[in-house]
Amino acid sequence: MTTLLERIEIESAPNPTAAIIWMHGLGASGDDFAAIVPELDLTGCPAIRFVFPHAPVMPVTINGGYIMPAWYDIFGTELGAGAVRHEDAAGIVKSQQHIEDLIANEVSRGIHPSKIVLAGFSQGCAVALHTGLRHKAKLAGIMALSGYLPLASTVATERSAANADTPIFMAHGTQDPVVVVGRGEDSRNALASLGYTVQWHTYPMPHSVHPKEIADISAFLQEVLR
Repeated sequence: MTTLLERIEIESAPNPTAAIIWMHGLGASGDDFAAIVPELDLTGCPAIRFVFPHAPVMPVTINGGYIMPAWYDIFGTELGAGAVRHEDAAGIVKSQQHIEDLIANEVSRGIHPSKIVLAGFSQGCAVALHTGLRHKAKLAGIMALSGYLPLASTVATERSAANADTPIFMAHGTQDPVVVVGRGEDSRNALASLGYTVQWHTYPMPHSVHPKEIADISAFLQEVLR
């Protein structure tokens, strides 16, 4: 029997017919983005179940081996622009399976995959992109906030044709000291070179969320879930 990640669930209205699975960043929790739900303008959207999973806890190399919530280990070479990258492939794939299980859980509750959005911030963004591009059924969209495309060299061979045309919303702060904007641009360019449709947005902010970004997320959700 599959054990699902612990999570917070918020429904915008009874009997949801759409879902957004939203992954937090390194060291945070599902609570991190739950507070944003009341700020979103969901005019015209169906009833939505927001799912905010808590990442497993593990030692994180970049933080001196400190044990914290993380979707995978970070060695320190992944976050710069144009760098040679050493990435925790096994950890990323393990988190991919956790998110696949959450998608399957929503489908079992009557929500069609084409009404599911994968979203994530920072490390959660990486997991959302990795999983969404490989998912075997068509999804409504992918929201990639202040993060990057992990294991970029494997996308071409592992991606699913079902999500070749799935809209991707990417947002990044121009003053981000954690995941530099150039890393986000590298990811956008890699996706574009593979033919993906990417909405690219930048905001004058560090590693955070901007009020204008909330409005742009609202517009994206209205577009893909109407």
